[in-house]
Amino acid sequence: MNATHPLTLTAVPGLEVGHDTDPRRPTGCTVVLCREGATAGVDVRGAAPGTRETDLLAPENTVSQVHGIVLSGGSAFGLDAAGGVMRWLDEHGHGFAVGPLRVPIVPGAVIFDLLVGDGRVRPDAESGYRACVRASSAPVEQGCVGAGAGATVGKLFGPSRAMKGGVGSAAVQVGPWVVGALVVCNAIGDVVDPSTGQLIAGARTASDQLTLIDTVRAQMQAVPGAGALAGGNTTIGVVGCSATLTKAQARRLAQVGHDGWARTIRPVHTPMDGDTLFSLATARVKEAPDMMLLCTLAAEAVAQATVQAVRQAQALRLGDGWWPAARDLR
Repeated sequence: MNATHPLTLTAVPGLEVGHDTDPRRPTGCTVVLCREGATAGVDVRGAAPGTRETDLLAPENTVSQVHGIVLSGGSAFGLDAAGGVMRWLDEHGHGFAVGPLRVPIVPGAVIFDLLVGDGRVRPDAESGYRACVRASSAPVEQGCVGAGAGATVGKLFGPSRAMKGGVGSAAVQVGPWVVGALVVCNAIGDVVDPSTGQLIAGARTASDQLTLIDTVRAQMQAVPGAGALAGGNTTIGVVGCSATLTKAQARRLAQVGHDGWARTIRPVHTPMDGDTLFSLATARVKEAPDMMLLCTLAAEAVAQATVQAVRQAQALRLGDGWWPAARDLR
């Protein structure tokens, strides 16, 4: 991996990523396209998810491949973005063959960002379509773009003490296997760099707005949280690989990918988050998959992408609200 130009999810052959960021307020959507189809899985561990087409991805169900994944702001309203992705894929001849027709399969998940600016502005089908137009295999743009434009982190003590989240991406390669991840970090918890154990973003102290309180430590000391919203959080993402997998193996990849969040987000998978991770296998490597290795790489890629989501974010001032970024801390 080149340290100057690190790999992102688009290092996985067969995957493209595009963002649409709304100019009216910080929100938007991000699409991961797999035009020729990819075997997909999903694992939902947060208790307040907003999702689309997740039942279809169960290993026992019929359709095994999808043609895109949509990650969006706008809470449940943002699920409309998938309609635009379906329209773009249909216009370009991609989808699941049903007799003479093709039906694009586009699962998705959303984050809650309605309190960042005018919540009446939400991603819609046109936003999803524009993200497809912009999708490419170039390195993924990271930070406060697309679905991460309105993302915030560290919200157990209310929005006034939160920080800016965003979109992050990373990929790792061992032998022929390429595994990448894209993460939209909008967690109620803090974010930790697992390589150092250092808190890098999260809830700030009331007395010093550029110092972190350490949410888990505060909970252990019975410091009461105030202002957190059930369903007002959620980290969502996609982990992709070049391997040839069954649906059951793809689901396993999504399941172990959550380990990357367990390493980087504290607390994670809470009653107030809707943490959802999709997986995609593009079958560019035909040999039998080394699932032990792929699982290790998936957790690592997700962890790295989560760290990048806050390290690449930029501070946001909007009206009376101020959300500093990781780079702004003392």
